[in-house]
Parts: sequence; C-alpha cells; structure tokens
Amino acid sequence: MRLIGVIHLPPLPGSYKYSGNFEEIIDFAINEAKKIEEGGFDALILENFHDNPFRKRVRRETSIAMGIIAREVKKSVSIKVGINLLRNSTYDSVVIAGLTGDFVRVNALCETISTPEGIIEPTAVEAFEAMFYLKKKITILADIFVKHASPLHQRNIKDVVLDCIERNGADYLIVTGSRTGEEVDLKLLKEVKSYSPVPVCIGSGITSENISKYMADCFIIGTYLKDNNGRINLEKVKRIANAYKNLYNR
Repeated sequence: MRLIGVIHLPPLPGSYKYSGNFEEIIDFAINEAKKIEEGGFDALILENFHDNPFRKRVRRETSIAMGIIAREVKKSVSIKVGINLLRNSTYDSVVIAGLTGDFVRVNALCETISTPEGIIEPTAVEAFEAMFYLKKKITILADIFVKHASPLHQRNIKDVVLDCIERNGADYLIVTGSRTGEEVDLKLLKEVKSYSPVPVCIGSGITSENISKYMADCFIIGTYLKDNNGRINLEKVKRIANAYKNLYNR
C-alpha cells in the first residue's frame, strides 16, 4: 500500500451525534470510496472521525455499524479497505477487518499514551487474540508518537520503533504531526525510517504541494482530500496520485 485515503464517516450509532439515518451513511461511505479508487489510490481507511468526543473503546452499536459499512464498501471497490475505530478499539477493528476488510490502523499498539480521552494502554495482545480466533492474519498499521497524545513515559525513538515491531507485531509504522492535518517533523521521520525494518507511513499533513518534501513508504491522507462540506474532492485525489507518481516514478 502506497496511497491510503481516509473516509471520515458521519457520526455512527453509539455517538450522541448520530442522525438516525444509517442508510445515508452507507451511501456516503460507498460514494467516497469510489472516488478514492477512481482517483488512483490503492487503499482506504474507514474512520469514525465525527464520533467525538471519543470513548477509549467504542460502544457495541458503533462496532456493528462499522462492520456493516465496511462490508458494503468492500463489495463496491477493488482496493484494500482498512478500519480505524477511534480512539483505540483494536479488538473490534481487527475483527471487522478480518471478516470484511484487509488491515487496521491502531493509534496505541505499543505505547501507553495520555490523551484528551484519558490514559490509553497498548493493545497488541488484543490484536493478536482477535486474529487467533478469526484464524486470519490482518496487516497492522501502528502509530508511534501519535497525534493528539503524549507518551506517558518518554523513551528513545529507536526503542519505540523496534519494540513496536519486534514485541508488538506492527507491519507498518505511522508517523504524524501533533494534530490532525499538521505536517510531520522531517527529523522524526528520518530517524524512525533509519531504525525501522518495516515500511513507514506519513499519517497527517500531506498535500499535493508538500508531498515532494517527504520520502516515505506510504501516505495516509484524509483532511487534504476534503472540500469544505466534508466530502472528498475527486480532483484532489487525482492531484495527489499524480504528484506521487511524478515523485516516485510509479
């Protein structure tokens, strides 16, 4: 996976902001997914971005809703489908991906973090328990030094990188800015890449104008792709895809 578009879903069942019209959310997700595919990306992530304020673990209604949405999206596109249940519902995300998707993004796989939602502990064990019961390997994209959070215990970058991979099973690492839409620190990215034996993704702040600054293995792009109405702009998707091809000759 090289270009991953994020679908910020409307509030889902289980959120106090849920509208009550679930079919509209399914239609929204399918339409957004088709634009990501048509624009030249090779994967997408479904995310309950508008369920804030977030719970540490989502309610049962939210997990069920995400599973149904993921199933419908998976049937509608040929690209890979990922799941991210904010804030850190790893077990549920892996189950959904195992039944009807391809991969997960986990905000706290290997670090204990202090967040606006409280203290969140790492969930690698949950991920592998879910895979055990499903009898299926799911690709894990793991944030380190994740946005909207601070590590509870300061550790050097090399140890975080290697422990997340060797002890907690991350298949990809994700580096982000400090907040949604903010650019990644180039020094941090280079240092993570220097230690990581697995692909490293940029998880925030990428645009068609700045992508040339970064040498990463994959790019997760959400905010830039949206218009002011919160919907994905197909031309922006194509613009990023073309910029990537020009940069990497792919």
